[in-house]
Amino acid sequence: MVSGLINANPIIYEKKQRQQRSTQSLQGDEYTVEPIDQLEDPEHPYSLEELKVITEEAVEVNDQNSYVRVTFTPTVKHCSMAPIIGLCLRVKLLRSLPSRYKVDIRVAPGSHATEATVNKQLNDKERVAAALENPNLVVMVDECLAPSYD
Repeated sequence: MVSGLINANPIIYEKKQRQQRSTQSLQGDEYTVEPIDQLEDPEHPYSLEELKVITEEAVEVNDQNSYVRVTFTPTVKHCSMAPIIGLCLRVKLLRSLPSRYKVDIRVAPGSHATEATVNKQLNDKERVAAALENPNLVVMVDECLAPSYD
């Protein structure tokens, strides 16, 4: 029986134990604090951390220069969900960080068959804006960003 999944049996890694963190976002003249929750792979009920799509070491933050770079590794070289995963990461950061930050989302070098194309899509403001005008895509992104409870 074919499941229809691109990677039906991914390797699952253990999550790191860490303290709950939060981010601040400006709403009006007040800061609100919201917890940073897990992102889930659109294809599996596992977190991106459990699939090693994203790791702490793959997140670079330069607060002085207001710059964040996230490098993610799809579970398979031909993952059709790579642009969606990258878009979810970008949207989460844009919603969580102050607007002064430049966000750079990248596929890990050599980890995807169309790495250059995916990187170009994820870092082109006009393409991202156009993608977020698609109501079906926005629903998918919001589902990916919905809190999950262990």
